Amino acid sequence: MSSEESPLLPHAVEENAVPLSAHQAVYQRFTPARKRVIVALVSSAGLIPLFVAGSFVPSIPQIAREFDSSGPVINLAVSLSIFCGAIGTLTWATYSGFYGRRPIYLASLPIFTVGSLGVTLARSVPELMFWRIFQAFGAGGGLSVGAGVIGDIYRLEERGTAMGVFFAACLLGPALAPLAGGLAAHYASWRVMQGALFLTGITSFTFMYFLLPETSQPGTTGMEKMLASEGKDARRRWIWLNPFKHLTLFRSPNILAPALTGTFALITDYVLLIPLSYTIGKRYDISNEALIGAFFLPSGLGNLIGSPLAGRISDRIVIKWKKRRGGQWVPEDRLRGAKGGMLFFVPVSVLLAGVVTKYVGGTPGIVLNLVCLFVNGLGVDLVLTPVAAYNVDIMHSRSAEVMAVTSALRSFITAFATAAFLPMINSIGVLPTNAITAGLAWIGYGLLWATIRYGDRMRAWVDVGYSTESDN
Repeated sequence: MSSEESPLLPHAVEENAVPLSAHQAVYQRFTPARKRVIVALVSSAGLIPLFVAGSFVPSIPQIAREFDSSGPVINLAVSLSIFCGAIGTLTWATYSGFYGRRPIYLASLPIFTVGSLGVTLARSVPELMFWRIFQAFGAGGGLSVGAGVIGDIYRLEERGTAMGVFFAACLLGPALAPLAGGLAAHYASWRVMQGALFLTGITSFTFMYFLLPETSQPGTTGMEKMLASEGKDARRRWIWLNPFKHLTLFRSPNILAPALTGTFALITDYVLLIPLSYTIGKRYDISNEALIGAFFLPSGLGNLIGSPLAGRISDRIVIKWKKRRGGQWVPEDRLRGAKGGMLFFVPVSVLLAGVVTKYVGGTPGIVLNLVCLFVNGLGVDLVLTPVAAYNVDIMHSRSAEVMAVTSALRSFITAFATAAFLPMINSIGVLPTNAITAGLAWIGYGLLWATIRYGDRMRAWVDVGYSTESDN
């Protein structure tokens, strides 16, 4: 089995100083201040794909009217962006493991920028869909490559907290993007928001170019290994990589089961938010795009609070159980931090939202829905953050790749789910649709429990190159 052990980096050692271990050297390449700058940069890039989807949702009715189309048809643009974002996630993560993190950001952001300009200028539904492909593909690496960067620069016992900060910053998207998109649509045009994304792409590329160093741990990228064996001539040719090859990681139940858990949690979030204009908006007679966008704020606030909270909790759980086991680290201990979110907060909030929307009218119904949105946002992050940190823990040497395949799985499934939400709601109603997603969440809890309980045995079934040594 592989471990997180890395070659000792060259460094200056003062006389009589205790030599740094391999891990200490690897994780002390950057000062704490520099690490904070790096986290800020990759978090801003991770925010972009969530803005691509979130800012679009409140403007769906306006776009449908402008293009003489319908809500379900324009909603396909959301599903398409999720699907293409998944392809982008796999592609960028695969190449980041070969060429390094920095070149991937410098390659993907221009594609996102061009796609955003195309969406801004689109004059028909086919044009809109075409440019959404470029926009979503270019933004796709934000979460997976960013999580890989976190794994590059933070130790095991710090990683959950750092991952929580990263996800908290990224998940400002669900809080701010719909509000921004709704304000733009109501007071100007949905195109204004897309134009803002175009400018964001330019700005993000500029900051990445001047401030982001290469964070991949020395000697770990495919290009470095090729240069060592072939010399400088290796730089002159492009290496084609298969972005789908890492899907074989799902042979491991330790990766597949938590990935499905996170997916089922995220589906409850999407069933509340994506059709919001046609559920809460219709039930309470709210057509103002800015107000519809404001309804996303409680969910985003829950995300913002839940992610760093979950990261700190999972780190403390790792330290607590490691001490209890006499210094032995069991990776699945981190997943204990997700149990409360998956058992209670996620399914109960989405189920109650359906009950409230169906049976409670007026201001009380609106207030209770806002509470449900907040609790759901909190619960989803209490699940996703420990699961993401766990993935990096057990696959540290392939952190971006494992984040990519799990993100891609979530995206593939949620892309089809979001396309089905409106037809389901129109056919069977809000409450039955929400009840189905709550049931999926409880199934996800079962998968989570099984991974915690039998994780060591499950890892023994298929070895996909686990990192099962702590950073001591």
